[in-house]
Amino acid sequence: MQEDSKMVEVSSSVKTVIEILHDGHEGFAQIGEHLEDPTAKTFFLEESTTRAKFEHELKYAAGISEDVGGTAAGAAHRTWGDLKAHLGGGDHTLLDTAEQGEDAAKKAYKEALEDPDIHSSIREVLVRQQSHIAASHDKVKAMRDSKKK
Repeated sequence: MQEDSKMVEVSSSVKTVIEILHDGHEGFAQIGEHLEDPTAKTFFLEESTTRAKFEHELKYAAGISEDVGGTAAGAAHRTWGDLKAHLGGGDHTLLDTAEQGEDAAKKAYKEALEDPDIHSSIREVLVRQQSHIAASHDKVKAMRDSKKK
């Protein structure tokens, strides 16, 4: 019985990262559609696909078959970004919004990897994905900085 409660705890810890990946998938696609810079647009649309792949990969590793969905904060963040885009926010504003989302992703991975109860196979997936998430964050930040007025 002890093992079952441990699995629930691990699943709960990993579930947050899965939700953040879901948010990232939707957020990158949404922002990508509004960006004017063709290089940034391409990166965002590709990164949206990568986040969906990471979500499915982590769900598989964790033994989660149901749809987890995203976070309420992520939905609110996407709505705010969409509003900024419709009010004429340029690429810098959209990239700033995206970087905030990337900060949340980095934090979720860091917290999950601090959980000592995560199974080693799940930890391997998280570590590999985390390096991509960190590189993506840095790229989004660099794009944002290059668009400063």
